[in-house]
Amino acid sequence: MTQPNIDPVLLSRLADVAVNVGLNLQPGQDLVMTAPVEALPLVRAIAASAYKAGAGVVTPLLSDDEIARARFQNAQDDSFDKAANWLYNGMAEAFNAGSARLAIAGGDPMALANEDPAKVGRANKANSIAYKPALEKIANFGINWNIVAYPTPGWARQVFPDLPEDEAIVKLADAIFAASRVQNDDPVAAWIEHNKALHARSKWLNDERFDALHFTGHGTDLTVGLADGHEWHGGASQAQNGVVCNPNIPTEEVFTTPHAHRVNGVVRATKPLSYNGNLIEEIEMKFVDGVAVEAKSSKGQTVLTNMVDSDEGARRLGEVALVPHSSPISQSGLLFYNTLFDENAACHIAMGQCYSKCFLDGASLTEEQVAAQGGNASMIHVDWMIGGPETDIDGIRADGTRVPVFRKGEWAN
Repeated sequence: MTQPNIDPVLLSRLADVAVNVGLNLQPGQDLVMTAPVEALPLVRAIAASAYKAGAGVVTPLLSDDEIARARFQNAQDDSFDKAANWLYNGMAEAFNAGSARLAIAGGDPMALANEDPAKVGRANKANSIAYKPALEKIANFGINWNIVAYPTPGWARQVFPDLPEDEAIVKLADAIFAASRVQNDDPVAAWIEHNKALHARSKWLNDERFDALHFTGHGTDLTVGLADGHEWHGGASQAQNGVVCNPNIPTEEVFTTPHAHRVNGVVRATKPLSYNGNLIEEIEMKFVDGVAVEAKSSKGQTVLTNMVDSDEGARRLGEVALVPHSSPISQSGLLFYNTLFDENAACHIAMGQCYSKCFLDGASLTEEQVAAQGGNASMIHVDWMIGGPETDIDGIRADGTRVPVFRKGEWAN
């Protein structure tokens, strides 16, 4: 059963959009799906939609915040250096065999806020190492994949703390449906038009071939060099398996790969970052030759430090993304405490792994070639928001000339 008062028609539309727009699931293709246990109504709706689209086998994997907390409260110390390698190896095997990947976001963003951050950091690191074989297929866009969201009680309480839980769930559901464009009578047509707009922005940036971007505003003065042979993407893209899909539902960004060794300056977050059950607030980093030599926050410092110390590449950038302040998610006025939504309300950068698809002919590049062109490698990929109504961005050409890209948080052209 769905949660009380969550519109079943819109929930069904979201499932159809996830399968037919997000994944573009192919006849006979298997699907591996992960979700919080509270999202079971959407899991069931997606499974039904996937089988109608001709799916081979749909395999759901459910997680639970209470079970996660039980580990940190009761497990032996050596538990936190272990992960379910067999599970992630199996997922990698499924992806190598052609399965699609769908993740339903919606866990409580503060689920682990009261747990030992050192243990959380160790567990996250072990999990990231174990997940690497599967993550590579996603980061390299080897398969069609998608993320959508479901309004769980824990998440709804964070976004709407002053409302009764049932009302908070309904309001969050409405916000998810609006951002995911399923309140339109023809959401597929709405996504086609939206993708056209994102593709037009990507084309302009690709035609300009900027050498770097210079961000200012809100205490930020950051120059982000762009990787050699970088390519901008936004909206629907073709995976290496030939399937055109929309990885994120919703999405408002155009994004590319920074040069891992040519980022310099100071950058401040404009929104909190929800990371693995903890909230990190007022992040500020200083970059020198690509490395975040300082990483500070007013809340969640230990979690932030553990994150950027995950491995050698965790203090370098793997993505830079442009989102206007006028995006529908930004204009909703909500802080979602969920990166899938908050990253689509503001320009953002990501620590860690780059996307090889964000290179010209990226599918044909080896790991060594990606690195030689400035692409970063890491076991993590963590987006955090740096844009807002004060954000100005200049594109810097190789000859040093500047072109306005953003002014006061909006596209300048």
